[in-house]
Amino acid sequence: MNRRRGLHLVGGRDVVPPRRAARPKRPPSRAYLVLEATLLMTAGVGVLILLLQLPELIDLDSLLLLSTALGHLIGGLSQLLMGILQLLGVLLLVSLALLSLLLLVAGMVRLGRAALRKPLKPQALATARIRSQKR
Repeated sequence: MNRRRGLHLVGGRDVVPPRRAARPKRPPSRAYLVLEATLLMTAGVGVLILLLQLPELIDLDSLLLLSTALGHLIGGLSQLLMGILQLLGVLLLVSLALLSLLLLVAGMVRLGRAALRKPLKPQALATARIRSQKR
């Protein structure tokens, strides 16, 4: 009698085919890691520059914006939509500022990891190339 795992049909065929072992992934190259870190930092700097230029594009005063938003909410049901939109605008600005800082920190961490990463041994590099050619 066969003691393999899985259900067997009357004809002796397996219902569940045996699983193949997963191949280990190749680590990304140093150039890819540096490019990824640079793109993250560039995105963070771009969002910060946009936030810095926003007061010049729009007459924006954060305290005035919040007080007008509260005034519209108190004003009545007819102005409720305008107040909610202004509060969402403030939340959007705060979330963009936090996103830009997060992108900068993530880019610096990735750049540090790429700089401190140990290079692959020649033998490991050759086996990684052979495995990629077999696919």
